[in-house]
Amino acid sequence: MRSHDYGRDVLSTPKVKKVPEIAAEPGLVVEDPASGFCGAVVKFEYGQVVLEDRHGRHRLFPLNPAGFLLDGRPVTLVKPAPRQQKPKTSASGSVRVEGLKARTAKASRIWVEGKHDAELVERVWGHDLRVEGIVVEPLHGVDELPQRIAEFGTAPHRRLGVLVDHLVAGSKEQRLIDQIRDDDVLVTGHPYVDIWQAVKPEAVKIAAWPAVPRGTDWKTGVCAQLGWGEPWEGWQRVLSSVSSYKDIESDLLGAVERLIDFVTAGED
Repeated sequence: MRSHDYGRDVLSTPKVKKVPEIAAEPGLVVEDPASGFCGAVVKFEYGQVVLEDRHGRHRLFPLNPAGFLLDGRPVTLVKPAPRQQKPKTSASGSVRVEGLKARTAKASRIWVEGKHDAELVERVWGHDLRVEGIVVEPLHGVDELPQRIAEFGTAPHRRLGVLVDHLVAGSKEQRLIDQIRDDDVLVTGHPYVDIWQAVKPEAVKIAAWPAVPRGTDWKTGVCAQLGWGEPWEGWQRVLSSVSSYKDIESDLLGAVERLIDFVTAGED
């Protein structure tokens, strides 16, 4: 006996083709089939979508199922999921604290060798230090550091962090630091003759920091070789080139981060 194909079973449930849902991102171009209006998504108002055509005219449409055509095919427009904003970061790379109010400075301090050191630390870590209530003060040299520490009067809640330039083995600075015996003092440093060198050369658009002959003031020699004018003019050029920790050499980054951790731990 030969069978016959009578087609689809009339009692079966018909398959419904699902209309895709498309996020109505700004700029998406769709057409309203009822009116023939074609335009780009601009915004949402009162639960409806606003389209703008090529003449700049705006029209409001409800977000009906299969209510629009995209490339000639029916689609259902839906509001895009809200985008999660990445937390804002400070110049040091830490999460920025919004709405920070002024607070009383804590007893602990960070000392640096000079004004330029203080300004560079503020440039990169200023936000972090204000969050923690830590003040940075210039020492104008470390020759009298042991006496200054004694005058300060350290304690577990009153710590000192000291940042020293040119802290390398056998240097005058290293011999001086070796004399300090105080659990509430931490001295860190970087190997550069001057804090300027802790800024990456590419940040200030030079190939490398020039070598300055012994006996010549380093800043004066650098400015003379690079044509930067007076040292104060050179420093403005250097400081303005720093926008974040990415412009700073790792030796200085690590040294300052350890100091901040040390003086804030003393407050816990």
